[in-house]
Amino acid sequence: MTITDRPLPDIAADVVRGLDRPTLRTPLLDELRASYGPLFEEIGKGALQREVDDVLPDQEVGRLKAAGFGALRVPTEYGGRGASIPELTQLWIDLAAADSNLPQALRGHGALVEDRLWQHARGRDQRVWFERFAAGEIAGNAWSEVGATAIDTQATVLTAQPDGDYLLTGSKFYTTGTVYAEWADVYVKREVPGRPTDFAIALVDTREPKVTVTDDWDGFGQRGSGSGTTTFDGVPVPAENVLPFGERFAYQTALYQLNLLSVLSGIGKAALREFIAQVQGRERNYSHANAPRVRDDAQVLARIGEAAAAVHAAEAVTIRTATAVQEVADLPPGADVEVAIANEVAELESSAAQVAVTDLILTATTNLFDTLGASGTSRERGLDRHWRNARTVASHNPRILKSRVVGGYLVNGSPPPYAWAIGRTAR
Repeated sequence: MTITDRPLPDIAADVVRGLDRPTLRTPLLDELRASYGPLFEEIGKGALQREVDDVLPDQEVGRLKAAGFGALRVPTEYGGRGASIPELTQLWIDLAAADSNLPQALRGHGALVEDRLWQHARGRDQRVWFERFAAGEIAGNAWSEVGATAIDTQATVLTAQPDGDYLLTGSKFYTTGTVYAEWADVYVKREVPGRPTDFAIALVDTREPKVTVTDDWDGFGQRGSGSGTTTFDGVPVPAENVLPFGERFAYQTALYQLNLLSVLSGIGKAALREFIAQVQGRERNYSHANAPRVRDDAQVLARIGEAAAAVHAAEAVTIRTATAVQEVADLPPGADVEVAIANEVAELESSAAQVAVTDLILTATTNLFDTLGASGTSRERGLDRHWRNARTVASHNPRILKSRVVGGYLVNGSPPPYAWAIGRTAR
């Protein structure tokens, strides 16, 4: 029997499998995809309704915690799976195709895990953190501030106490994932009597009574990412949970962008899958269409094919970026020159990928609507969420700035910016 003889559901399954072949193929990745695939499928079934009802995916995050998703990069000897960055990236893409909010909600956690791995490799024992991650604890992000905070400082202050520990006071916005997390990864200004003010990372237990997390994110996309406000009202922070910012893991900016590339790629996959199903089932058609059935219309098929090519390319570029980030992570302690060189490559690759993937997915999630009629804009179908989510993710770190970074490097050798910030600037 040829594929054209098969019932439609079988053909659709083959299409999904054909587009879903990972750029990277390893025994561990095959095992992880097989293990997490059913959970992702269940999560995906409720994604549209959660969007319509504006409900946070609390239970879904809980299931991911219980399934060890937050410990994928943790070494096996400490209860994790020992996955590589490219393997994790593929799983982020798969999860984003089910619900794009979830991998973004885990963005800060991914960065903290990576930092703990970096510190551990440099002789700072991180077993206590590995055990927390293996037990299902995760971290959220708390770096950005809104309002009058100048771009070169922070209003959130970590103040040293006589006993050597600290108190944290301030407020952060865009604290993605913190509403679901046991820990917050907080960028702070540190004040210690007798020492110059510097900047640091404070790891704060969100279960402390003086931590308040509010889901007040009002963006039109990624509504379930938990990107609201977190307030710290004199929260105690042990000294061992404070790291000078300059000692943070080298490739953090590239990793943060890699997560968003994964989210965009997953959004594209989800949109393509849903529009294919809509085209296959569409019975109404226009009098001036190219074929009696929408699914036979050459222009409709071309639009689907264009989107499929865009999604295919976006995923490949994202995995390529992950391999560049992995090369930095693999470098040994003391290889400072090699780290700087590899990190520059990873930063440039992530910047170029951001420009390419953003264009590919925004175009695809817009043009796919050409395959349907006005009914495709029905709120009940929720097809608009793919564009809204992609547009929101792409707005985090404007691609126009990244294209200039790549161009400046190629033409003039200008180094890319690392750990860029946002805030009020002088006028």
